[in-house]
Amino acid sequence: MGLFSFTQDVAIDLGTANTIISYNGKIVVDEPSVVAIDGQKKMIAVGEKAKQMHEKTNPNIQTIRPLRDGVIADFYACEMMMRGFIEKVNMGSKLFTPSLRMVIGVPYGSTEVELRAVRDSAEHAGARDVYMIFEPMAAALGAGLDVEAPEGNMVIDIGGGTSEIACISLGGIVCSESINVAGDVFTNDIQNYIRQQHGIKIGERTAEEIKCAIGAAVPELENEPEDYVFTGSNMLTNLPQTVTLNYSEIAYALEGSLAQLDEALMQVLSDMPAELYSDVVKNGVYIAGGGALIKGLTKRLSDKTGLQFHIAEDPLRAIVRGTNLALKNMDRYSFLIRA
Repeated sequence: MGLFSFTQDVAIDLGTANTIISYNGKIVVDEPSVVAIDGQKKMIAVGEKAKQMHEKTNPNIQTIRPLRDGVIADFYACEMMMRGFIEKVNMGSKLFTPSLRMVIGVPYGSTEVELRAVRDSAEHAGARDVYMIFEPMAAALGAGLDVEAPEGNMVIDIGGGTSEIACISLGGIVCSESINVAGDVFTNDIQNYIRQQHGIKIGERTAEEIKCAIGAAVPELENEPEDYVFTGSNMLTNLPQTVTLNYSEIAYALEGSLAQLDEALMQVLSDMPAELYSDVVKNGVYIAGGGALIKGLTKRLSDKTGLQFHIAEDPLRAIVRGTNLALKNMDRYSFLIRA
């Protein structure tokens, strides 16, 4: 589309943790899915600026994460957040507002009510035409898989609110599992572990930083990350206390949640037709989403299943890459949902 076209195409990965927007094939927004509003319900910040305010606000400011478990939990906040992000995209002349055609990634198995909430939020944010694509399909496209081929391709998308495991063949999802065990749950596991084992109270942001720095899926790694040192409030004395964490502790903290991911994966493998299973053994399984960056995850899953696991290139942006590819080839991909 030309710069002054009246219709502009936008691909959006509307994630629980981060929202990524692609315009003309380029990533133009990649920020946390957080919006800050004042007492008059007016937006005062969105994305990274709003996240910096998170858990540090006064009574006149509220920070909201509009999506929970992969679906819209606060419709009004989601609409404001999408408007704020779209305003950051430089689309055409300032003399007019272009019509927007959007393709948005949504969790597989979303209900009609949830899909309608996404559509309504997009329309209120300025979209004229809204299409949706299921996130496992978008992740497969973003990982470079031929989703229309007569063979089985398997993907795991571990986002902020949900983890989705799917086997794809001939442009459709053959079997899948979706569980509400993902990045947010891992963060909460770390908070609980540090509170129970060290008697230290930490916030969501600190727990997330720990997860990114030393989050691990196995207690023994070849390339060990450096220990993480932080200071928190002792729950008994309320005095500052410094703690040194190693990755093995985090692996222990995440074990229960990762076991649920193992179980969901085994369920999909059990439901998979024999011929597609053979393809997956040959092609391996691709992992996308922020959870793919957990250290040792591929080793853990390979040991559990005997299959080969591959991290998609730039896994955090795999869904928006696939969404953008679908946007460019709307006539070709019949699995797009017209809202």
